Amino acid sequence: ESAVPANLRGADGQWFALSMRARVLYADKALKLGAFRYEDLADPKWKGKVCIRAGQHPYNTALVAALIAHDGEAKAEQWLRGIKANLARKATGGDRDVARDILGGICDVGLANSYYVGQMKASKEGTDARRWGDAIQVLRPSFAQGGGTHVNVSGAAVAKNAPQRANAVRLLEFLVSAPAQELYAQANHEYPVRRGVALDPIIGQAIGELKVDALPLAEIAKHRKQASVLVDKVGFDR
Repeated sequence: ESAVPANLRGADGQWFALSMRARVLYADKALKLGAFRYEDLADPKWKGKVCIRAGQHPYNTALVAALIAHDGEAKAEQWLRGIKANLARKATGGDRDVARDILGGICDVGLANSYYVGQMKASKEGTDARRWGDAIQVLRPSFAQGGGTHVNVSGAAVAKNAPQRANAVRLLEFLVSAPAQELYAQANHEYPVRRGVALDPIIGQAIGELKVDALPLAEIAKHRKQASVLVDKVGFDR
């Protein structure tokens, strides 16, 4: 418990996060942008300029769930409708396609996960992925009510009836140790959950240190179904 912040683990200690993938803003390098809030993407000034993957993808339903927790369902619905009105293309594809379409001039900004930035920028010079990664600047958005960046996580738990419980606990304790957390950071460009572990150099340069949204993941999870219903209600993926 001392290694993993309280908002990134279950209150009962039965599960906890192992690494984080921040939901960040990809933007055209030519844009001059300051502090950015997730809510800002619904501003009409971005009409025809936003790219994003399907709203029903878990990365996005988690973000909508967090917005519901912060701002309430009515404002979350208004936000979804605003972003849908601002889309440059149908909400589809993957996160790297956001960078691809920014380079292609289809859109100016979009939401995607941080670790793809590392993957693209670590790709061989001259490849499509490298060109996509080099075409964008990356900002760490925050919630208007929360002041931190939303994260998706990889996590782990020990099954209640695990036959090798002691060994399982030892494995999980290792996975949040400093050496293992460094592996998460370096191998897949993810943010470590353990404080004091160095970031992957590419992520450190392109994005920097995170101020993570303090809302507990368990609280966000309570609104996942509600978020999925809202995505369908506004026809986000149509």
